[in-house]
Amino acid sequence: MEKCILLFVKYPEKGKVKTRLAKDIGQDFALYLYENFVLDILEKLSGCSHNLIIYYYPRRDISSVKKWLGDRYFYSPQNGENLGERMRNAFDNVFSEGFSEVIIIGSDIPDLPIELIDKAFNEMDKHDAVIGPSYDGGYYLIGMKKEKFLPEIFEKIEWGTEQVFDDTMRIFGKEKYNVYVLQKMRDIDTIDDLKSFYERNKANDFSISRTMKSILELRILDSFN
Repeated sequence: MEKCILLFVKYPEKGKVKTRLAKDIGQDFALYLYENFVLDILEKLSGCSHNLIIYYYPRRDISSVKKWLGDRYFYSPQNGENLGERMRNAFDNVFSEGFSEVIIIGSDIPDLPIELIDKAFNEMDKHDAVIGPSYDGGYYLIGMKKEKFLPEIFEKIEWGTEQVFDDTMRIFGKEKYNVYVLQKMRDIDTIDDLKSFYERNKANDFSISRTMKSILELRILDSFN
């Protein structure tokens, strides 16, 4: 079966990305960090055997996106009034192109293990859907098969709240879907999230990543120790 990963990213504009984190570290540092988040995720994904499409937001000239991330990837703009509509439309588009198993991941966890993505695809063979909850009440990964696609999970959800995961699971449950829940992960949205990220990676292989180097280079955490 044809499998595909959709990476949802925001085009990096000052004041438009990592806004909560920017309140503590400044908009320039937040922008620089986010750019490195995406580059690190893409470097990890380069070790995957699955197809990859980068879905970017907001809609803009593709040349500016390719200037940022390079022309080796397939790109598509996110279409929709809110995150739910954009994810639903992305699933619809990719299923119509012939893919049978699709996973969407965000760009807030630069150290997301490739093993988790592989596990998600493996579990999707045995379940109706797969989801990865985040500590803030949302989710960092959602995956479905073409024949079990359920657009209702993207409707009537208050995006950006701590109820997103629970409300999504409630809809799955109402439809009697057998959903595999991955381990919980922590998005980087606040200075506490950034501290946690740094602590869990300062002594492992990810310590030489762009994100970790930028934290040290900019001495972001020094004033928060």
